[in-house]
Amino acid sequence: MNRPPVPLLLVLCAGLAGCGETARLAVADGTGPTPQLPPPAETLFPTVNIAPATGWPQGLMPQAAPGLHVTRFAAGLDHPRWLYVLPNGDVLVAETNAPAKPEDSRGIRGWAMGLAMKRAGAAVPSRNRITLLRDADHDGVAETRTSFIEGLNSPFGMALIGNDFYVADTDKLLRFHYEPGMQQVTGAGEVVTELPAGPLNDHWTKNVIASPDGKRLYVTVGSNSNVGENGLEKEAERAAIWEIDPATGKHWIYASGLRNPNGLAWQPGSGALWAAVNERDEIGSDLVPDYITSVKKGGFYGWPYSYYGQHVDNRVQPQDPAKVSKAIAPDYAVGPHTASLGLAFVDQGVLPPSFGQGALIGQHGSWNRQPYSGYKVIFVPFDSAGTPAGPPVDLLTGFLDQAGNAMGRPVGVVQDSRGGVLVADDVGNSIWRVSKAP
Repeated sequence: MNRPPVPLLLVLCAGLAGCGETARLAVADGTGPTPQLPPPAETLFPTVNIAPATGWPQGLMPQAAPGLHVTRFAAGLDHPRWLYVLPNGDVLVAETNAPAKPEDSRGIRGWAMGLAMKRAGAAVPSRNRITLLRDADHDGVAETRTSFIEGLNSPFGMALIGNDFYVADTDKLLRFHYEPGMQQVTGAGEVVTELPAGPLNDHWTKNVIASPDGKRLYVTVGSNSNVGENGLEKEAERAAIWEIDPATGKHWIYASGLRNPNGLAWQPGSGALWAAVNERDEIGSDLVPDYITSVKKGGFYGWPYSYYGQHVDNRVQPQDPAKVSKAIAPDYAVGPHTASLGLAFVDQGVLPPSFGQGALIGQHGSWNRQPYSGYKVIFVPFDSAGTPAGPPVDLLTGFLDQAGNAMGRPVGVVQDSRGGVLVADDVGNSIWRVSKAP
């Protein structure tokens, strides 16, 4: 790649840091079942506002909500992003980051975004490993750590069906043999199906979840761009959730128009599949809210032609009015640019009564908003019918210091087997455990 000369780079960096605009609405205005959606804000450069990644100073940790207690379940990990709890209580963590994406970094914009991601702590090499953590004495701290699977390719999601353990690498879905209690997988993984990747692989994370009966797998495949600017031919079978037959590897599109889906979970009351989705950037600090939504089979959710239902994005040409007319509005917004990745429903009684039943959302934090949004874990209450019911409640905060540095950034969230909640922190290289205060 040919980089621009140094004086131009300095101007570019200064421009990216200083241009753009500031939010006119509060994050709460872009939250809930009917978020405010102001007109798009067009600027010469997109708003770039990165919280520099610093890690946790000695003795500091996130703050849990009243009635809750936070401890460090594990430290010294290598960019931990996603979590999975095995039936025996062992915790698996994907230590992972983006793969090499040579076409993503081309041009001035790609180079500048690379600098931004480095500032955010997102440019470290991928460890490509799944690590097993065991808390044998049940004190809320993992005392043993084992390399469970090595040599993967930017792994993310994990799922277990019987003795079949599935890993969603960035370019393929793999199956390994698992025996209860084993601490290391020794056999080679079998490729169930290839997943979209390649030299241009913008949203690289692939999550996987099993259907309750174990007959199907669902895999998230994010878009290859912000709003199709790399060409819609590069978006084949992307911005979608795949449904896969694990016995044959055959797949079909379960739902589409989802720019970057990550978290997947089955809602206990309704049995519906829910997803956490990152919406588009670069049309202002107030647009577009990320969201969680129940996912309808065959449903189309707008990307790239429209957002939040049928709000047309005029940057996308040519448009497709027929598809826009079918776009489904999401169920619940979780704030603009919060980078909401993790999603997990918690059992009744795990959290204090003030929380009730609902879903946890791991918000990795914004880069395209002034001021910051996200950088916390929130709880969205649900009613008995399986519908969000009320404003979100902060569960775990304090990831930013007073100077706006990111000491940590939450990603995956999961309920453990002993009445607590685990949060992966990829900047703090830790896993935090939240439980009822003693």
